[in-house]
Amino acid sequence: MPETVLIVDDDPVQRRLLEAMVQRFSYQALTADGGDAALRMLGENQAIDAVVLDLVMPDLDGLGVLARMREGGIDIPAIVQTAHGGIDNVVSVMRAGAADFVVKPVSPERLQVSLRNALATKALVGELRRLKRSRDGTLTIADVITRSDAMRPVLRTAEKAATSTIPVMIGGESGVGKELIARAIHGSGARSAKPFVAVNCGAMPENLVESILFGHEKGAFTGATEKHTGKFVEADGGTLFLDEVGELPPAAQVKLLRALQEGEVEPVGGRKNVKVDVRIISATNRDLIADVKAGRFREDLFYRLHVYPIAIPPLRQRSEDIPELARHFLARLAAEEGKRIRVITPEALALLTAYRWPGNVRQLENAIFRAVVLADGEQLGAHEFPQIAAGITPDAVAAQPVVDAAPAIAAGWPDAHEPTVEPATAALRLVDAQGEARPLEDIEREAIRFAIAHYRGQMSEVARRLKIGRSTLYRKLESLGLEQEDEARV
Repeated sequence: MPETVLIVDDDPVQRRLLEAMVQRFSYQALTADGGDAALRMLGENQAIDAVVLDLVMPDLDGLGVLARMREGGIDIPAIVQTAHGGIDNVVSVMRAGAADFVVKPVSPERLQVSLRNALATKALVGELRRLKRSRDGTLTIADVITRSDAMRPVLRTAEKAATSTIPVMIGGESGVGKELIARAIHGSGARSAKPFVAVNCGAMPENLVESILFGHEKGAFTGATEKHTGKFVEADGGTLFLDEVGELPPAAQVKLLRALQEGEVEPVGGRKNVKVDVRIISATNRDLIADVKAGRFREDLFYRLHVYPIAIPPLRQRSEDIPELARHFLARLAAEEGKRIRVITPEALALLTAYRWPGNVRQLENAIFRAVVLADGEQLGAHEFPQIAAGITPDAVAAQPVVDAAPAIAAGWPDAHEPTVEPATAALRLVDAQGEARPLEDIEREAIRFAIAHYRGQMSEVARRLKIGRSTLYRKLESLGLEQEDEARV
């Protein structure tokens, strides 16, 4: 999904000119005829990424809009334009919080550079703010990057969980962001000032699990040269996040259950128990219900942890998040690598959106990292993602088996059912599974999806081969839901 730019100008001719420019830059354009209308749209539409704002307007001028945005906590970059470019105006506008200042009539090149810089700065500032809050334990649910309808119930459920200390179990495939949601729940609750301690239960040596979780006394076993408090005591007063909790060995499961029931832990080699006040959030990518039935996971511990389940959908079910996530990863990784890469081309975004992302958000971040390292210019194009392009060719996708919903989010988590993955084919199916004719919209969607894969995301070639204009192709991508993978497939 392209970034959205709000154009605010009382002159209809200027609005149309700016709208045409913005659309030519591959952004989505919204327009408002005055400051009051702009503020209403900013309050209602959370998907606006930047504002091009006229300074002189009859009702509420540009400075007034900037002041209201600042008062309302609307952190969206604004580019102010005016016919009078005096130094006093520039100083006033920049002090009011504008990201940039341009003089009418602004050239397309100047406006494009200004928008590109403003959006890149916004993404970088947002990413750095999230990293700092994550490190400090103050990351909130509002910091989660998403524009997907599939994530709205997840965030609403997380907000309710943050208001109490109820045990939460987060389900989802590897790489979907389970720890991010856990940190957001902690940072949005009353314990945000206390420690958030994360433990990967699958990465602990089996003979050291109890020591790591509950601590040990000096001399308790060979190699115990000093006292260790354990993760429970470290998290006292705060939150303990047990990632991949289904990997705990049976002996540790027994002690974990007792610690949760009694509110105290018994260090290895200790003579007395230690009282702890810990909020538990656990996560798994396994089907714990099946593990309980098979005797691999204790039933009583499962029900102690599985009090408030939250299921995070895989990235392929919320592909409208891909462009936003990609831009934020680009801003941070380009800064870390010292590269002046500001944008991802529409062709590259279409390619990323068409991919299935079996590794979810973690795989997307790594793909952007690799592309940043490979890139020589100031933008990421489709050719910077050769592995992704190869992964969505018909032959490669056809080789993938038909799979069911991920077992990690099977029965036990609400809204967790995912449609099966169908192999791509070069022949369009004209009838559905019941032998009925498929709707034209579905056939057109499948044809465009195939063309994008077949021509490796080269949108100019896709449009030429389909004998439609590129602007028409992008409109169809949006209207047919190809920028947000269908939640139900025919």
